Amino acid sequence: LLKIISSIIGKSKKCLILDLDNTLWGGVIGDDGIENIRLGNGTGEGEAFLNFQKWVRALLDRGVMLAVCSKNTRELAEEPFKSHPEMHLTLDDISVFVANWQDKASNIEYISNTLNIGLDSLVFVDDNPIERSLVRARLPEVSVPELPADPAYFVEILSKASFFESFSLTEEDKKKTQTNKENDDRHSLKSQTKNLKQFLLGLEMKMLLSEFKSEDVTRITQLVNKTNQFNLTTMRLTEAEIKERMDEKNIITLQARLSDKFGDNGLISAVVAKISENILIIENWVMSCRVFQLQVEHAMLNRLVQKAREKNIELVQGTYIPTEKNSYVSEFYPNFGFILKEELTSGTLWELDLNAFEQFITPHEQIKSD
Repeated sequence: LLKIISSIIGKSKKCLILDLDNTLWGGVIGDDGIENIRLGNGTGEGEAFLNFQKWVRALLDRGVMLAVCSKNTRELAEEPFKSHPEMHLTLDDISVFVANWQDKASNIEYISNTLNIGLDSLVFVDDNPIERSLVRARLPEVSVPELPADPAYFVEILSKASFFESFSLTEEDKKKTQTNKENDDRHSLKSQTKNLKQFLLGLEMKMLLSEFKSEDVTRITQLVNKTNQFNLTTMRLTEAEIKERMDEKNIITLQARLSDKFGDNGLISAVVAKISENILIIENWVMSCRVFQLQVEHAMLNRLVQKAREKNIELVQGTYIPTEKNSYVSEFYPNFGFILKEELTSGTLWELDLNAFEQFITPHEQIKSD
């Protein structure tokens, strides 16, 4: 029961970071060579590592991202993935592959930044107790399970830890690895362009804005409960509570889907706002970290204001409740023209006069509207 509750409120981990030598296979690839590492059927040790890889690969189907963090040369580290006949994992399964001689704590921070997820969303698996100890000391937010010496027990130990319990699974979950690889293409384009405007136009983004759809309730619930960085109030809602809001006449809901020339990001943002007298109050606004700085929020605020004006509303209010993880949106309201109305015990209340609001010009092609 605790595992299910933990998953619902967004406490499950998002990424498994793997060491290689004596973690995914027996032996040291740089010393033993690909022909002598122990992996696959025929020996108890080789089968244990193969079974562990199969368990790891199954996590992908549950929306868990995989990363590699190995003290190795990149070419040697990749060789088993490319050439070993019994290797179950492939390079395409890995969202971020880091193989160098830097300390692993620094590399894990790099992986966290690359995937744009918090350190507390990571699980690091390494057979070396010294490496485990160093990472625990440097990065206490990262979960570092104590592995037994016998690889036959790797799966049992990690399964019992319940790091990756999932209450629901969406199409966005299934495509996370592909989405991360598409993000690499986006970063490459960004490095080649001279300014942000040129980069955003070069993405050829298409956005679909609509009310909450019944077929998207599971994904919306997941966004509301798992999103921490772009989350103005960290209000958590169940599927039933979201469905109730969809049926209420005084509630405005707004969801956004975003695609570009590199791929489909899926449903990446959701807003719930309540009409009270002549004021539209934003209950919560969440957005996936993978679309930060793509001006999604600009286009959504345009639509939200449009909907408010259609109902003769002249004021929009929103509350910001600070947490340890949502500092990214600490200046969200003032940056969008909201004026501070009141200092609250838990945060701040902001207000936007729609008579003074001017629509933002955004780089997205609006492909559909409700």
